[in-house]
Amino acid sequence: MRGLVAARARKPVLDDGEGGSAPGSPGRRWPVLVVVLLLAQMAAAMVTTAVRQTPTIDEPVYAGTAAVYLEEHSLRFNPEHPPLGKLLIAAGVAVADPHLGPGFDGDQSALGRRLLYESGNDPWRVMFWARLPVIVLTLLFGLVVFAFARELAGITGALAALALYCLSPDVIAHGSLATLDVPAAGFVLTSVWLLWRARRRPRLHLPLAGAAFGAALATKMSVLPAAPVAVLTAAVAVWCVSTGGWWRRLGRAAAAAAAFALIAVAVVWAVYLAVDPRLRWDPQQPVPVVRGLRGLFVELLPFPEAYRDGMRVQFNLEYWAWEGFLFGRVYTGSLWYYLPVALLVKTPLGMLVLWAAGAVALVAVRRLRLAAAYLLPVPAVLLAAAMYGSRDFGTRYAVFLPMFLAVAAGCVPVVRRRWAPPVTALLVACVAVSSLRAFPYYLPYSNEAFGGPSQTRLRLHDSNVDWGQDLGRLADRLRDRYRGERIWLVYKGSGVPSYYGIDAEDPLRVPPEEVHGILAVSDSAAAKATGRLAELIGSSRPVDDVGHSITVYRR
Repeated sequence: MRGLVAARARKPVLDDGEGGSAPGSPGRRWPVLVVVLLLAQMAAAMVTTAVRQTPTIDEPVYAGTAAVYLEEHSLRFNPEHPPLGKLLIAAGVAVADPHLGPGFDGDQSALGRRLLYESGNDPWRVMFWARLPVIVLTLLFGLVVFAFARELAGITGALAALALYCLSPDVIAHGSLATLDVPAAGFVLTSVWLLWRARRRPRLHLPLAGAAFGAALATKMSVLPAAPVAVLTAAVAVWCVSTGGWWRRLGRAAAAAAAFALIAVAVVWAVYLAVDPRLRWDPQQPVPVVRGLRGLFVELLPFPEAYRDGMRVQFNLEYWAWEGFLFGRVYTGSLWYYLPVALLVKTPLGMLVLWAAGAVALVAVRRLRLAAAYLLPVPAVLLAAAMYGSRDFGTRYAVFLPMFLAVAAGCVPVVRRRWAPPVTALLVACVAVSSLRAFPYYLPYSNEAFGGPSQTRLRLHDSNVDWGQDLGRLADRLRDRYRGERIWLVYKGSGVPSYYGIDAEDPLRVPPEEVHGILAVSDSAAAKATGRLAELIGSSRPVDDVGHSITVYRR
């Protein structure tokens, strides 16, 4: 009898973060059901958004470059971004099977127009299939958020983290577009999660972490500032599991850091070779000369020449005098506080509270402090680098925050206070209400404190509000409500209005007194309107709103 009791005492108990339950029992099935429902809701939101939006400003360039990858295996277009994100887009473009034709020698913007509007292709079909791989990848990153948070905080925290991720307007908006921001951020998060797991099984997870970070580097160059932090984290992960003397542990940590870096570099080279095994490099646009410390940094990068030339293009863009818009103010250059303010506007209020509480919990709860060293430094460095940049174009430059801080927010229920779980649930519910109310206009989302999506145009511009995504909706609105009237259009985007049946004239090419009828203006253009456009808007009466990104006036 004693032996039987002892055997039962030694029998392992399955731990799901909430005390465990037997496989196949209801206690094991309900979290899976919630995960499926959350991801299904996110998928529905992204697919609905993808099929209704016309191409945004950047998407035709990426889709056109992806088509060139498929047909010509050439790297000559869009060197300022590495190929991996566009290879993912190419997987969808291949299904759409558009005609492009070889030998195109225009610039990359003209390439996008040729693919979508000048080669007999259906732009709706091409863009949907180009967006679909990014949608699938965004959903997979949701599983990473869930798995990471589960290891830190158990099932309850993991479900809260996944809910915040799946309901994030920024993640839904940019995860439904054929762009590079979400893939790059998701690969960085995956790398950090694998580094966390490498504390216990370094031989398995450290190489995978290096590959994931290499994928991020091969998607967008803006993740480069996080490379030193990731390499140091790899060293710390191996140090934590090493045994023996101080020098032996240090040697293993240094070897781990070197292995992580070499694998990441190898992935970047492999991606370029996947596009063109001969690595022919004939840039379509002139490559600027970059001098000083930035020039030296580019020369030292252990990447293909095409990558380094793309980095030169990126640095050159930092020298441009870009115009910004924040809370009604038009300015030249950049404001260091632009991104924090934009995030305050475009993040649900409950999510902001949980982000802050999660960061505090990581530092305050003793057993989570090691996780804080993994989870917080990378997004902090990336945010600082984005704030230092010269392009105040939108929160997409910080889309990694809803991913990393969702995991941090999942740690709030770990705090040993009775109020922590119910307050977390209440705040997640508030986020759900705010996010679902924005459907399907996620790109111009702003929270209730700033008036909701219809008021975002008064405070922000560009990809925060109007990225050219509502040209198709404008065409439908003009046919339904303003048929037969004279149409004037100021459109900021990559779409071709005539393709969608919009027969409009440019009001800036005629004297203001000749502009009568319906005046449709992209809110990004209206935000920075000066001169004649400002005069036209000021002397017109707003009568309609299209997708919270285009305002229709009567004049």
